Amino acid sequence: MSQPSTAATVRRANAKHRYEILVDGERAGLTAYRDRGEQRVFYHTEVDEAFAGQGLAARLVQEALTDVRASGKRIVPVCPYVAKFLKRHEEFADITDPVTPDVLQWLETRPG
Repeated sequence: MSQPSTAATVRRANAKHRYEILVDGERAGLTAYRDRGEQRVFYHTEVDEAFAGQGLAARLVQEALTDVRASGKRIVPVCPYVAKFLKRHEEFADITDPVTPDVLQWLETRPG
């Protein structure tokens, strides 16, 4: 796996309910969420094929979860990639909530 581009930046796009990773100004990937009270429920992560293998998904999720911590919210990892990331990064365990049937049912009723 090659190293992520140093020109990659992560930004939160509140209106679109997602974090985006940009490489040289071009959106290379995203992780989508919905806020449920004090929880930020992550339900989808993707990196465009042209940017695959550069470690961008890990960088994107790392920065998104760091932002969640800074905001005082908690993480709910419905997205399989985010869940896998959290298993390898125990530093977020203290702010991670389990995925429950209530959360899944709530997520199904959200637009988008």
